[in-house]
Amino acid sequence: MKKLFLILLSLMLILTFAACSQNAGGSEAQSSAEPETNESSTQISEPSGTEQTSSESSEPVSRDSAPSPSESSADEPSPDHSRTLVVVFSATGTTKGVAEKIAAIENADLYEIKAAQEYTSDDLNWHDSGSRTSIEQNDKNARPEIGSEPLSLEGYEKIYIGFPIWWGEEPRIMDTFAETYSFDGITMIPFCTSGSSGIGRSGQNLAELSGSGNWLEGKRFGGGVSESDLTEWIGSLNG
Repeated sequence: MKKLFLILLSLMLILTFAACSQNAGGSEAQSSAEPETNESSTQISEPSGTEQTSSESSEPVSRDSAPSPSESSADEPSPDHSRTLVVVFSATGTTKGVAEKIAAIENADLYEIKAAQEYTSDDLNWHDSGSRTSIEQNDKNARPEIGSEPLSLEGYEKIYIGFPIWWGEEPRIMDTFAETYSFDGITMIPFCTSGSSGIGRSGQNLAELSGSGNWLEGKRFGGGVSESDLTEWIGSLNG
């Protein structure tokens, strides 16, 4: 009996040891497998194409491929676009100063006519019959070249056109301008600056040379004319 008891006890100990060894081995195997299982699980759970979608959405959008609202409605006139233009030729800056005041009052665009060959002080010497301006003004057919960028008149309804008075008339470069552009459907408003001479036939000359536009009677101003005087004159035109 005693021997049988010892045999049974030995079997129980062996079985207990074997069970403990199996549990320990399974637990260790599970522990070492968790990191790989989690990483694999993460990849499988993501929808296909997720990385591509994320990459595309992070790239900047090109303005060429995605037009802005203003580009998509380019055919419609902008509410901020000025329908009034001030054109000016000014060899000394006096007439330009008046033009800038008119542009500010009218909230208008400003375009400066510049000669391809700029006028020097010697060119402007009216005491010299051989000066450039003396020769040009004595020749009705003289057409000095304009050096400014070409101008688009599309969308403009009213144009103020300013210049100094040379030898009692508009400078011949203004004749070049009048013959270069079409002013159909545009109200043209001449103005000039001078020490004493009036505008004379200058506005009429430009109207005849252009052959287009609705030309109003012009106005002469001194270089130091005030904004209030200009505002009053502009109001009389609109009235």
